[in-house]
Amino acid sequence: MSIPDLPIILTLIVILITLVAFIREWAAPDVIALSILCLVVALGLVDASKMTDVFRNEAPITIAALFVIGGALEKSGAVDHIGRLLRDRLSGNVRWAILSFSLLSVFFSAWMNNTAIVAIMLPVTLGFARSKNIAASKLLMPLSYASILGGCCTLIGTSTNILVNGALRDLGEPTMGMFELAPLGIPLAIAGVGYLAIFGPKLIPDRSSITGSMEIEMRTTPLYHVLISETSGLIGKKLVDTPLADRATGIHVMEVRRKGTRVMLPLSKIVVEKNDRFMMALHRRGGRAAEPEAFFASIGAQLISQVDGIVSELVICDESSLGGITLARSDFRQKYNCVVLAVHRNGVNITDRIADLPLDPGDTLLVITARNNLAALEETRDFILTDSPEDQPAAGEVAKPNGHVILSWASLIGVVLVATLSDLLHPVYPWVPDIPIHFCALVGALLLLWLKVLTPRQAYASIDWQVLIMLYGLLGLGMAMQNTGTAQWLAETLVNTAKGFISPEHLPLALLWMVFLMTLLLTEVLSNNATAVMMVPIVVKMAHELDVNPWAFVMAVTVAASTAFALPMGYQTHMMVYGPGGYKFRDFLRVGIPLNLICWVIACLLIPWIWPFHK
Repeated sequence: MSIPDLPIILTLIVILITLVAFIREWAAPDVIALSILCLVVALGLVDASKMTDVFRNEAPITIAALFVIGGALEKSGAVDHIGRLLRDRLSGNVRWAILSFSLLSVFFSAWMNNTAIVAIMLPVTLGFARSKNIAASKLLMPLSYASILGGCCTLIGTSTNILVNGALRDLGEPTMGMFELAPLGIPLAIAGVGYLAIFGPKLIPDRSSITGSMEIEMRTTPLYHVLISETSGLIGKKLVDTPLADRATGIHVMEVRRKGTRVMLPLSKIVVEKNDRFMMALHRRGGRAAEPEAFFASIGAQLISQVDGIVSELVICDESSLGGITLARSDFRQKYNCVVLAVHRNGVNITDRIADLPLDPGDTLLVITARNNLAALEETRDFILTDSPEDQPAAGEVAKPNGHVILSWASLIGVVLVATLSDLLHPVYPWVPDIPIHFCALVGALLLLWLKVLTPRQAYASIDWQVLIMLYGLLGLGMAMQNTGTAQWLAETLVNTAKGFISPEHLPLALLWMVFLMTLLLTEVLSNNATAVMMVPIVVKMAHELDVNPWAFVMAVTVAASTAFALPMGYQTHMMVYGPGGYKFRDFLRVGIPLNLICWVIACLLIPWIWPFHK
């Protein structure tokens, strides 16, 4: 084993820092990635004049354009319409429900961002679970797993696939076609969904989130608009010193208006004045809330009107502005027109001192809000909603797809067809232009803007900027591994170490199993994109060292980097369903480890047959 020189040692230290930073969550992923980019330049591992070369990589541009197309499909209700249709047609059989929702998730996540698929299907799936009296936990974990499996079927199924394709281009290797992954991804999806449908009802526990244990009638609550009369005994008193602050009897002040304007102050600083207008809920999870007529009479308030309210759950997104901030500091009630009743975290419902609790991505908030406020909450993009802001169609009623649905699907299908036909026909007929996927995706996104399916503001909002910035930062680490020879050194070290234990004829196959397992374990604790960026240069160099086809190892890394099933923090969609499903950490271990093993075994058996080591 050769002794690494100083640049390689420094690069290995940076890789170690990257691993620790992501695992310990020292900062947001995009902040870590950009810091790593600056670090490799500061250490001289990447020339400062070539730092901007990372922005020439087409992978983030492709992903951004596909986010826009996915945003159009999401906004037009294309997936939501089919999900509601499925919900209304299914019986209450748990196994059939898991199979149906999983297949739907697999299909759509092959073409759209899997985070968007889970966000769309989450309220539909929860609504189905409530209507059929099924524990939400039985359906939400399979929904998340299936979205990941679907992403392994096409080049555009997940950002990791596109990132790997860009890395191959930078390494001077042949790139993937649109359906290059399908011979492996489809069998894995079939096996994974089959496992979930057959064993899921037994393996996945019956768990409920905060609202899951509530009767359906308890989830709806009227909100009252009241006027403080001139004779009210509350006038001149601090609101917190009045019966309006008595949460014990289920009184929740949603909004205070004075002279036609909302009072944007904490409740602790508001002094009641005559003619103040309050919007409030009288609701307790266990019932026995104050009686409206008697309560309003006792405080000298006049009922003006009432609106429909709902007790719902909001899942805090990764990119939410609430991360690390308390409810009190965020002015939650004033900003979102909601009152928080409880916080669900790590399988525990927290109801005490929640105002001073710093919020984390994945936390689920139990809130009371006006039903017509759900759309505004969705627009903030701080939450994943578990109740749809749209009116539910009547059972058996089928809404016709609108023109935007057709245009959105036409754009996506056009991108796929043009990129695929170009890949297939250009080598045979050179007069057929070679049209790269990033150009196809960008044209598809622009067409949607020109056709007014999306406004520019909506298009920008549909892009997950954190993912894009993180990719640019991580590409700098890949450049450092290439420039310093670290990828070559790691590949040689791995091969030389394995040669001492494995015969030469079995070495490629043994290393394939080892690479898949190593990538799978890394992606459980790291970002899947970070894992792919680190592993692809290593396995390409390793394949050249073995004098075998690198495609087998590249496909192993690509798929393994997207098969994080064992830990809830392994993939963003897991955290989206964690709170609404009422899961505990061990639930993912129990169901996810067997699924990891299934993917590992099937993939390593199929890969050498689909992409032989020797052409």
